[in-house]
Amino acid sequence: MNIRSIYNNVFVHFRRRRMKKFFALLAPAANARVLDIGGAPNTWSAESSQASSFPVTLFNVQFAEGHANSGRFTAVQGDAVALPFADKSFDIAFSNSVIEHMGTWERQQAFAREARRVAGKLWIQTPARSFPVEPHLLAPFIHFLPRGMQRLLVRRFTLFGLMNKPTPEQIDGLLAEIRLLNYREVKQLFPDCRILKERLLGLTKSYVAVRI
Repeated sequence: MNIRSIYNNVFVHFRRRRMKKFFALLAPAANARVLDIGGAPNTWSAESSQASSFPVTLFNVQFAEGHANSGRFTAVQGDAVALPFADKSFDIAFSNSVIEHMGTWERQQAFAREARRVAGKLWIQTPARSFPVEPHLLAPFIHFLPRGMQRLLVRRFTLFGLMNKPTPEQIDGLLAEIRLLNYREVKQLFPDCRILKERLLGLTKSYVAVRI
């Protein structure tokens, strides 16, 4: 079992609850045009029986070998800070745990602008920086430490490091890629959205920016 499998098993409950709320609030029609930024087919084929009708464009920086357009899914490759689509090309822009991978505040601002530009409705989820467990490394409090200390701890004191045995270069790349957001920043990125708070044991686990 790899780190992704563990992550999926641990957070499957939250993902299913989140998708149920997505369908309840945004109520996509059978012919809705949905853009999933950074997503995969299983989000739509496995999480809800309601997800079997409308077409979905999957937008990723890269796709696994053998991934091709099929059925209701269209695969498009590119950078989420410069989406190759016209204004309001989609009815809904959806994204799950992607914007925190943009690396810098400037790229996160560009991501948000592009998502808001290409769709009328929005559903953008991201982990909360305030939550005590870092969701990518699966370790408590490490994201509150200085970058140099994080680098020293990742390989031996996080579940990600223990299972994947990353090289120093891989650790540096991951730490440079992830920038968790707080509530104020999410609100600043999506000023015309309602910001939902997903909670675990009374603590905010993630935010969802919703525009209906």
